[in-house]
Amino acid sequence: MAVIAVANSKGGSGKTTTAVLLATEFARCGMPTTLLDCDDLKLASAWAKTSGLGGNLSVGDGGTVASLTDHLRRLRHLPGHVIVDLSAARDVLVALAIGLSDLVLVPVQGCAMDSRGALNVLELVDFVGSNARIRVNRAVVLSRVHPFVTTRALLGVKSLLASHGVPVVATPVIERSVYRDMFGTGGTLYDMDGRRVSNLAKAQANMQSFARDVAELVLNGAESAGRAPFARMCYDRARREPDLSAASAK
Repeated sequence: MAVIAVANSKGGSGKTTTAVLLATEFARCGMPTTLLDCDDLKLASAWAKTSGLGGNLSVGDGGTVASLTDHLRRLRHLPGHVIVDLSAARDVLVALAIGLSDLVLVPVQGCAMDSRGALNVLELVDFVGSNARIRVNRAVVLSRVHPFVTTRALLGVKSLLASHGVPVVATPVIERSVYRDMFGTGGTLYDMDGRRVSNLAKAQANMQSFARDVAELVLNGAESAGRAPFARMCYDRARREPDLSAASAK
């Protein structure tokens, strides 16, 4: 099992959207996936209640140190992924999740406020890693990115992250109304009717490309930690999907 935490100390960064979309994409690839909702707003749990989940995806409440520890202890040796949607706080629960994660994803919109929130989380990641004497694999996710325009603010965020040596997931999460629709109606991108929502195929392609990139980051981190065989299996599953990255960028 690989644990992927999604965190940002600023609300509205696309954190829960990123966590839910990534979990559903991994599950669609045939990978057993558990989404742990540690956010006080419980938006992921609310989505799950309207979605009639089954198959490879389950959603649980990991909102306390005890419950998160219990979940991860039970799931650690099972195949698949655990996605942890963290709260916006800088508390013990967030630090615990960071220390137990194989990858920490930090969603960032193209604005200075979001980049500062991201740097707060990244500082916490480095602090946890330093105290535990481990290397915590982490990367920024550029979220809610306009499909056609690279703004001056977004370029500034990329420059700021590069100056701090922070890796960025190659595929951004493009701003699509269908992602908001999914939270309103329940289900996944693959349950929706393309005749009733806009750009559904492009949203699906965006998530397929994004999931492949995240799986590769997990693999690279696992190779550094000597856990490559399991991560390679997860990465190979994600790579079986068709390469639609060109469509997702439009």
